[in-house]
Amino acid sequence: MNVTAAALLWLIMGFVLATWPFITERRFGLFGAPAKPFWFRLLELLISYGLLLGLGWLLEASVGRIQSQTWNFYAITVLLFLLMAYPGYVWRFLRRRSRQ
Repeated sequence: MNVTAAALLWLIMGFVLATWPFITERRFGLFGAPAKPFWFRLLELLISYGLLLGLGWLLEASVGRIQSQTWNFYAITVLLFLLMAYPGYVWRFLRRRSRQ
């Protein structure tokens, strides 16, 4: 896998993992629940971020040598992850529902 394909895969998976807690009502995408509280959605978002970091580490290892990262790398990636989560947040909480 080349670097461009790995970066594109990471971005697509980041968008999917970031919006997943807001799109589905199932806990961790597996267990049904009547309604998820907001704190649980944040917990799922944090776990999804950890999965994305693991995926990035695996992709970096498949492309070449793994580089050590400092705090600013994690600060940028968490902000990028929250930016990718924004469409799911808008869809879940800010979208007006039509009255029926």
